[in-house]
Amino acid sequence: MLRHLLVSLVLVALAAGGYFLFTPQGRQLIDRVHINMQRAENRAHHEAGKPLPGTPDLARLDARLKAAGIAPGMPVYLRVFKLESEIELWVEKDGRFELFATYPMCMWSGRLGPKLREGDQQAPEGFYTVSKDALNPNSRMHLSFNLGFPNVYDRGKGRTGSFLMVHGGCASIGCYAVTDAVVDEIWAFVTAALDQGQARIPVHAFPFRMTERNLRLRQGDEWSGFWANLKTGSDLFEQSRVPPVVSVCEGRYVFEPGSAATVASDVEERCPPDMAGNS
Repeated sequence: MLRHLLVSLVLVALAAGGYFLFTPQGRQLIDRVHINMQRAENRAHHEAGKPLPGTPDLARLDARLKAAGIAPGMPVYLRVFKLESEIELWVEKDGRFELFATYPMCMWSGRLGPKLREGDQQAPEGFYTVSKDALNPNSRMHLSFNLGFPNVYDRGKGRTGSFLMVHGGCASIGCYAVTDAVVDEIWAFVTAALDQGQARIPVHAFPFRMTERNLRLRQGDEWSGFWANLKTGSDLFEQSRVPPVVSVCEGRYVFEPGSAATVASDVEERCPPDMAGNS
């Protein structure tokens, strides 16, 4: 009798645990476990002096450039994905952007979700731009560039923070750390594009790859509406392979199809008459 009772209690506990994993809190737990395991693996590689898994062959940059038919100085665009710990470098070619490299991030701090206030150690999510005055070649983290947080959207929400960077090394208190070797390569593309006349480089930071499945798994999360808004901009890029024009209208991001002439546009507060994909 006691044995049957214990078995029943174990089954109830397992069922309750299984149910919990399908709740928003359960999904947050799964995400945190995944993120922490990835951070530990990346830190171990970095401390051992090894390239992070998935790092392109940085020593063969010239050969990679030749194979892609591109060169530093062409317009560039960066996408950040927290959950996957990746930064993508896209380069403009013949009016559309092509993926040149995907770099693993060594460390980013906080959880999925936007940065809200100074000191919360959250890495930001949203649409940012990098200009020449954001570059820091004398960073204590090797090289760094400022994402420009808070942007006009963040300020409208009362969010605070400063010096949110992409930089070298493998430590973060709100930044995206990509190791010294990787930031060297990203820096070369960013500075060359700025030197050749690209006034601002768009950097779009997402919580995860913006698929329907990823959003569906996180239904009910306090940030699900915000993430759906980010997905609209992501989808517009996926359709055209040109970064969209990003504005802020009535407290949310809105988007227009981009072109070669608008790649360097800053994020401004305005309500365009034709906001693509924002119905």
